Amino acid sequence: MATIWTAMAVAALAGVAVLGFWLGAAVLARHRAESAADLGALAAASHAAEGPAQACERARWVADRMGVTLLACRWQRLDAFVEVQAPALGLGGMSALSARARAGPTGQPP
Repeated sequence: MATIWTAMAVAALAGVAVLGFWLGAAVLARHRAESAADLGALAAASHAAEGPAQACERARWVADRMGVTLLACRWQRLDAFVEVQAPALGLGGMSALSARARAGPTGQPP
């Protein structure tokens, strides 16, 4: 009887460990997407003087280096809006995670 209880406890602990790993991987993928969106928007905003096409190309360069896909880069007045998508590696059944960021000149109200 003790063997059965021990096997059930080990199976439950293994299930909790797998669930914890899955949740941790999802959180890390989300953080990576958010970081890439933030850095891409900052890169685009810092190269705004070169024109929107060059600035968005810089955002794409940042996204490529961070292992995410740049979905959109657009401008509204002086603000750069960037949207990226990060693959959910090792997360079976979960779709890719996306994030958005906005960056522009400081000292102006949003």
